[in-house]
Amino acid sequence: MSLKNKLNRLKPHISGGVQGVTSKDSPETSRVEIPYLSIWEGENVTPYYMDQDYCLIREVKYPLSQKHGHYYFHDFLRAVEIWNKQPINHPLSAEGHTAEELFFFDTETTGLGGGVGNTIFLLGYASVAGDNLVLRQHILPHPGAEVPLYQSFLEQVNYKTLVTYNGKSFDWPQVKTRHTLVREHVPKLPAFGHFDLFHAARRLWKHKLDRLKLAVVEKDVLGIVREDDIPGYLAPMIYFDFIESKQPDGMLGIIKHNEIDILSLVTLYTHLTFQLCGLDSNQTRKEYFEVGRWYASLGEKGEAVKVLTKLVEGSDYTSLQAKLTLAYQSKKEQNWEISLPLFLEVADAQDHQLSPDACIEAAKIYEHKIKDYKLALDYCLMAMEIAGSTKVSDPKTQQQLEHRLKRLEGKFAKFPR
Repeated sequence: MSLKNKLNRLKPHISGGVQGVTSKDSPETSRVEIPYLSIWEGENVTPYYMDQDYCLIREVKYPLSQKHGHYYFHDFLRAVEIWNKQPINHPLSAEGHTAEELFFFDTETTGLGGGVGNTIFLLGYASVAGDNLVLRQHILPHPGAEVPLYQSFLEQVNYKTLVTYNGKSFDWPQVKTRHTLVREHVPKLPAFGHFDLFHAARRLWKHKLDRLKLAVVEKDVLGIVREDDIPGYLAPMIYFDFIESKQPDGMLGIIKHNEIDILSLVTLYTHLTFQLCGLDSNQTRKEYFEVGRWYASLGEKGEAVKVLTKLVEGSDYTSLQAKLTLAYQSKKEQNWEISLPLFLEVADAQDHQLSPDACIEAAKIYEHKIKDYKLALDYCLMAMEIAGSTKVSDPKTQQQLEHRLKRLEGKFAKFPR
């Protein structure tokens, strides 16, 4: 950057004006030639000029009445309203937020690794504005244009919370890395909250999805089918070709791929909210259990009980899981009158996966709380029998059971009942 340009950028600070550089043409920027500009403009893409360089910005507006997958975009407004009406301690809770303050964000990069060698060539995001969902994409036309790219991206950012898919591990750390290279010339990165929907998808659907890529979740959960989509792994190759040829065709395909990714984040957040708040009429029993177990792990006892008690009727595997989870929660509260019957129901079901643990917990309560060593011994033997009949036996568990059995035999011989 020339000294003259640096001084020009300081003028707003000296005069008390607003920080930032507009994209208005100047004698210097007018000399910047943009290849295939008419094609870009036909795709809602306009140049953003800065210091004899530029980036490209695409903006598209979707009415909130538009549907993407199983949901309309206005259903997202309802999702935010639900969180604000029934405050729950949950990582995806939008309590205290308005719909306009959530920022659905995704990037396209030249590789999947971290570090300064990986360049972000597309920053995309969407947010609600009035009656529309506004999607913007900032495009890096060549590797040397990161200053206008990040200037254009950061000068209007005013959001509370990012919503991403695996963005905590990849997208936002990569933004931070690239920002350090241009931080002297662009605004600071704001401090965001962060909803990473990948972790939620893994919790709720790992039992039925072999892979948890966003495209798989779209198809199998959200009802979104991509047509003529360019696979994400081809994006770096297409971008490098674009740098050489300057022809927009391939990049327009990547831009469309990124657009669907971002729109799907809105649908996914809505769907997750409806599942977590019990509003999805098509929710499966297994999904319902995963919701309850998640609440239990968060210490939201009331919500966990409300969800899991709807599953305890019956003897199928999901019912047993719900009973066992409720039993452990009651055990933490030292409520033996509730936990023991639940442990016994799971133990007596003779399920190879769940019953051994339930037998051990029942034996603990009988030994240490009720002092009934005969029943403690019986359930210890039952645990050993069930665990021993499985093809895979954990040596450590077997050793612990044998130690418990020896101790209980000694207690029962001394204090028979």
